[in-house]
Amino acid sequence: MPASKHSHTQAADNDGLRIGQQIRDLRKAKKMTLSELATKVNKSVGYLSQVERGVSSLPIGVLQTISDALDVRVSWFFQPDADLPDQERDYIVRAGRRRAMTFSGIGAREELLSPRLSGQLILIMTRLEPGGSGGEEPRQRKGEEAGYVEAGQLELTIGEQTFLLEAGDSFSITGNEPHLIHNPGQTETRIVWVMAGVDY
Repeated sequence: MPASKHSHTQAADNDGLRIGQQIRDLRKAKKMTLSELATKVNKSVGYLSQVERGVSSLPIGVLQTISDALDVRVSWFFQPDADLPDQERDYIVRAGRRRAMTFSGIGAREELLSPRLSGQLILIMTRLEPGGSGGEEPRQRKGEEAGYVEAGQLELTIGEQTFLLEAGDSFSITGNEPHLIHNPGQTETRIVWVMAGVDY
């Protein structure tokens, strides 16, 4: 296995374990049983147990549902960078210091472009490997969001409609519209999202 592929897989495994531990710790802090969380997110206890141990893939949409059930933003799960200079922490995000999550099994990586998690606007970059997606279940938020395809191709399904977007195209999703994202191309797709509201 090439070194870059190995390091990507290792990063995904590390993120999966870290996020699973965070879910478990947060669930226990809220005195919620695994069974109660499973009921809230409509998943089996066995699957959530595997997620908490970092041995089962966790699509972005499922993490968002778990976040809602645990009453936190998805951005709560991003790995903080302890080495950020104090004067930059609230204003600047350096390209090499983005908080990120890699989702194993679906070929997706999310990078936080916003320096603060408390504002009304959150910036996220999604990177999709060729054939990668946001998972099989639609993503759905309460607030508005818009996206700009920085590179590659994006297959965007909103409700019953599917659109093929190219680099330079942009889109907007309002209200409570469920949507799916998929990279149908042969190169990486990069999407910059602007998300309004309080649930990401």
